[in-house]
Amino acid sequence: MSAVAAPAKRRSGMSERARAENRLGQKLVAPAIVLMLLVTAFPMLRAIYLSTFDYALTAPEERQFIGLSNYLTALTDPLFWQTTGVTVLYMVVTVTIELVIGFIFAMVMHRVVFARGVIRTSILVPYGIITVVSGFAWQFAFSFQNGFVNGWLPFVGDDFNWFGQTGSAVVAIMVSEIWKTTPFMSLLLLAGLAQVSDDMIEAAKVDGATWTQRLTKVILPNMRAAIMVAVLFRALDAYRIFDNIFVMTSGAVRTESISFLTYRQTIEQFQLGMGSALSVLLFLSVLVVAFLIVRLFRVDLAQARQG
Repeated sequence: MSAVAAPAKRRSGMSERARAENRLGQKLVAPAIVLMLLVTAFPMLRAIYLSTFDYALTAPEERQFIGLSNYLTALTDPLFWQTTGVTVLYMVVTVTIELVIGFIFAMVMHRVVFARGVIRTSILVPYGIITVVSGFAWQFAFSFQNGFVNGWLPFVGDDFNWFGQTGSAVVAIMVSEIWKTTPFMSLLLLAGLAQVSDDMIEAAKVDGATWTQRLTKVILPNMRAAIMVAVLFRALDAYRIFDNIFVMTSGAVRTESISFLTYRQTIEQFQLGMGSALSVLLFLSVLVVAFLIVRLFRVDLAQARQG
């Protein structure tokens, strides 16, 4: 009887602790959630409301309620799915490359002893530059008239126009995005590396583990939560990419993202109803991306804290 009661008591204690942590967490995030709702609730509800109308700013008196027709039009338009594919491509490629390079930078910043402050500052400089400024800089760099990229890559030719076709234009945009935001990824991963105990690594060395084994069996598993946070933040940001596209190609040669398509419908074509529908679809797709990333990593933060 006592043997059965003891595990039940332990389970009850763990569940009570979890409930207490949840209550504390809810109290801590409640002010931020309330503030965010106050700031964002009205624009979101307004966008949902306007998305149910055929509403052009050039003829506001002709506004008509059409229900979900804007959503059906968007979801059956090949242009929407083409921009969705390009957006997913931007996100997957840039975040993957940033994760690898960012981890290398994080390892350097974590292990370096000499001139640590200078090295960390140097790595983080690109992230401090305004995105529009970096976009213009990379547009100049990839210019076939006076840029330097063609000179560094002689196999493409001096007169190769990076912005003349979809593939090369997408590559140029990705390079500018990776250069700008990799420092942010490395900063988040550096915080995760700081949580890996040196004692665990030393113990693995004593047991004869190679560097690869220490990386895959000790470092990366203990950084799982930090990697998830870094990938989540960057993926959501990359999925909403706009600035670099606007500056470098203006959406030409099929390089526009969902955010740029929304901008074009709302600002350039004055279709407020369709633009609002696209913004709602963008918001919903961002939620789907966040859900998939969280499900992919399957990180139990509460269990990690208890461990």
